[in-house]
Amino acid sequence: MDLSEFADRLDEELRTDDYADLDASANGLQVGPDEGSVDHVAFAVDGVRETTDRAIDAGADALVTHHGLSWGGFDRVTGRTYDRIAPLIEHDLALYVSHLPLDGHPELGNAAGVADCLGLENRAPFGELGPEYVGQRGVAPESFAPDELRDRLENDLETGGQPVQVLEFGPEEIDEVAIVTGSGTDWLDEAVAADADALVTGEGKQKAYHEAREAGIHVFLAGHYATETFGVRALQGLADEWGLETTYLEVPTGL
Repeated sequence: MDLSEFADRLDEELRTDDYADLDASANGLQVGPDEGSVDHVAFAVDGVRETTDRAIDAGADALVTHHGLSWGGFDRVTGRTYDRIAPLIEHDLALYVSHLPLDGHPELGNAAGVADCLGLENRAPFGELGPEYVGQRGVAPESFAPDELRDRLENDLETGGQPVQVLEFGPEEIDEVAIVTGSGTDWLDEAVAADADALVTGEGKQKAYHEAREAGIHVFLAGHYATETFGVRALQGLADEWGLETTYLEVPTGL
């Protein structure tokens, strides 16, 4: 498959252009030639030296990640930035990135993957960001106790052996769940306004403790990495359907 066709297919599926003014990440093809071909694609959460080196060792032609290299552009290609870009160019490895578009996709997105793990029903977009959304909310088929929801997340997510932290300030039974993966506590007020019993996200901020306590809502901090493996795995499934060889590179951070 031509590299340009591969990138265009992903851009269309993920509606990359619709997030252009909303996301600091330069989504789409970040590193790659004008002309090239793709037979083998590696997938990972983070575009870093370890995943690049492992993609090269696997013989991949392209690496697809959630977190890329360009966040608002480069002032200089030196130091760590050079060390990350140079192997891509030296080994002719293209880098495709999808950040917020992959968070909010209703079927392939990270939040959708967490919702699948929890078996949520009656789903709706959540996590408003301008005209778009970066998460999902839904209803549990049977009420969760807080420890049951924590255990489900710990069992189903790639937490690297780390426990799921819980700010346990909500009701005894959890029915309505809001999800924004990664660093999502900025949407805590939206979760409260949506009458959610719990917000599931990756990592928290100091202020979230008191905000959750005062609002009477649970917050589950399941790990930034752990909540954001679903999207790239879903894209791997797409590439498999397109007849490409694929490799998933698991590099959990425990954070």
